[in-house]
Amino acid sequence: MHNFEEELTCPICYSIFEDPRVLPCSHTFCRNCLENVLQASVNFYIWRPLRIPLKCPNCRSIIEIASTGIESLPVNFALRAIIEKYQQEDHPDIVTCPEHYRQPLNVYCLLDKKLVCGHCLTIGQHHGHPIDDLQSAYLKEKDTPQKLLEQLTDTYWTDLTRLIEKLEEQKSHSEKMVQGDKEVVLQYFKELSDTLEQKKKIFLTALCDVGNLINQEYIPQIERMKEMREQQLELMTLTTSLQEESPLKFLEKVDDICQRVQILKQKPLPEVQPVEIYPRVGKVLREEWNRIEIGQIKKVLIPEMKISSNRLPCSWPDKDEKEVEVFKALNIVTLISVILMLILVFNQHITFVNEITSICFSEVSLSVYQSLSNNMHDLKNILCHTLYLLKEFIWKMISH
Repeated sequence: MHNFEEELTCPICYSIFEDPRVLPCSHTFCRNCLENVLQASVNFYIWRPLRIPLKCPNCRSIIEIASTGIESLPVNFALRAIIEKYQQEDHPDIVTCPEHYRQPLNVYCLLDKKLVCGHCLTIGQHHGHPIDDLQSAYLKEKDTPQKLLEQLTDTYWTDLTRLIEKLEEQKSHSEKMVQGDKEVVLQYFKELSDTLEQKKKIFLTALCDVGNLINQEYIPQIERMKEMREQQLELMTLTTSLQEESPLKFLEKVDDICQRVQILKQKPLPEVQPVEIYPRVGKVLREEWNRIEIGQIKKVLIPEMKISSNRLPCSWPDKDEKEVEVFKALNIVTLISVILMLILVFNQHITFVNEITSICFSEVSLSVYQSLSNNMHDLKNILCHTLYLLKEFIWKMISH
């Protein structure tokens, strides 16, 4: 049954026979195909003759057809039965047309260089195209693979292989460069992160130290005041209980309570003054760190943080030394005032000097300058505190 479909194909339309009719010369064609051939023959006559001559498309013999036309030709029932049985069976080894159902691809279109079926040539998109049978087309294209193989193995493809190898080599080199850059980025930002983490720890440590200084400043005073308040409450309780004592007990206790009250009242109370923290971290970060380049972060010094407070003294000098102390105090006040004026001038230009030092000074010079700046700030606070104490002392002496 191999290539059996060729025996079932109409030689005119190259499709499986449809309504096969047999000519007197024993050749079989599709009814519609013979109708087309007959119509072409009738067009040569002015009137329709009683017997219509028809030339067989296969053997070219002249056959006379009755006036009823192709309907007068007998049906090839044996062939039609074979075709029906053939169409009912599956033929996996036969390639059929994807556009026309169960029509075998048995013709080669020379224009489109592809296999087509008979319907493609008659009613499909290949109508009117030049065609060839499979065997002839095969013999013509049989040597094509060898020619293609020669084209695919010439110097062009050798150069292409070398180009691919070169591109892969360049790609590998570029990928190594990218990987190296990734490692550089990771290392750079790791070092930067470590530096920032170290600076952050130093800042936090400095602030913890300031917190400890604040505790040292306030906790003793708070404890001392709490102790005085407890003594006050105790004396209030004792004073209240005196009213219930007998005269004897009353007289025994009242003088002691009076003395304790006087002693308690004579204890000086410190004046509450706010503690200043300098320098302030926000100002340092905002005015100095924001102007620092990333590469200079390692060289930036963390300023030493301190506190300062202005409080009244807990005791006063004896009255017999008033005049001498007042005279000394006035001289000191004058000296301190001059120094304070110089410090204020220095502080007004501190921002400008910071910018100059960050550009012109070396790391060692910058360290010395920052240390000097901190010392000047400390000196200013000490002098302000001393001036305040002298002012209160002089006022106390004058009022007495």
